[in-house]
Order: sequence, then structure tokens, then C-alpha cells
Amino acid sequence: MLSDRKLKFLTQIAKALAGQFGDNCEIVIHQINEDNINNTIVSIENGHVSSRQLGDGPSQVVLEALKKKPADIKDHINYLTRTHDGRILKSSTVYFKDEEENLEVIFAINYDITNLIAAETTLQTLTSINEEENDKEPEYIPQDINELLDDLIQESVKLVGKPVPLMNKDDKIKCIQFLNGKGAFLVTKSGDKVANFFNISKYTLYSYIDAK
Repeated sequence: MLSDRKLKFLTQIAKALAGQFGDNCEIVIHQINEDNINNTIVSIENGHVSSRQLGDGPSQVVLEALKKKPADIKDHINYLTRTHDGRILKSSTVYFKDEEENLEVIFAINYDITNLIAAETTLQTLTSINEEENDKEPEYIPQDINELLDDLIQESVKLVGKPVPLMNKDDKIKCIQFLNGKGAFLVTKSGDKVANFFNISKYTLYSYIDAK
């Protein structure tokens, strides 16, 4: 038999959770009495979520629990349910047993996530990109042309996979041709900066650009 003290305690918790998470969060307390299974709800917060009220009957989850042996009843946390009007709820169900291990109370949390799902779908539409772009790093947007050139130089080094002092001629040719393909040498005086970075002469730089 559910004591007034225990019901008061659970009701306090229900009010706190409903207040914390707002109008979309329904908290339902079912008292289990097999002699009166048609009127299990003894406390409910934000009943508009599922259109239920005090004195209403059990959900499918409650009926399923009553069909099980008490020892087989386990809390069911973070699953989806659906209302009569098609709204989607994120639910958790906690089972309380008496001193004799008989099911006494079911404490259910139902949070309406219908609008969140709609918002998620909208956000996915806005943030989605072409499938072939999924594995690529986001392209960097520099503040100015010098920063752009610095970034391209670092990309060329990353492409080769070793620092400049360890690069051989072929490595440097690979870097220079990468930079040329990216249009780096369209930047005014970029040749001087690139030549200095790779410790080569301007003449060598141009020969690397033309190398086959």
C-alpha cells in the first residue's frame, strides 16, 4: 500500500522536474493496485502532454510491467513513446517496489520532443553539405592576402609530411607545384617569400614551377 509520505515525496520530485524542464515535461505517478487497474494515476504534472489527468488509467508500459514477475521488472530509461495525436516523447520509467518486492509505484517522465525533432531536421537541412565534401577539412578563410599565402605554404608542407630541412628536391618540387596550382604566385612578391621559406633561389623556384 502506497503511504501518504512516499506519495508526497514522489510528488515533490515530480513538481521539481516539471518546473525544471518546463511545460513539455510530463511527470506521471501510477499507483499499482491490481484491484483497480483502471484508475492508476495518482499524481500528474503537465498532463496536457499526453492529455491525461488524475484518475486516468495505465499506459501500455504499466500493463506490460504488471504481466511480469516483480524480479524481472527493470527501470526503462530514455526511450521513445508516441501520443494519440502523433507527438513524439522521450520517456523514462522508474519502478518502485514495496518491502515484499511487489510493484507499488511507477514514476514516468515524458518529454515532448516533437518540436525539437522538427528543428533538428531543419538544422540538418541548413548544415548539410555534398557527400563528397564530408571527409574534407573546412576551407580556411584568411584575414588578408599575407595570411592566405602563409596558410597555403603550410598546406604544402603538410602535403609532403616533413619539415623543410628534411625535404629533398622532389619534396620541394611537390610543394612548389602545389602552391602554383593553388594560385599562390598570383600574389604580389609571393615568389620571394616562398623562395626564402624553402631556402631556394628565385631561379630554382621558377625551375621547380616548370618541372615535369
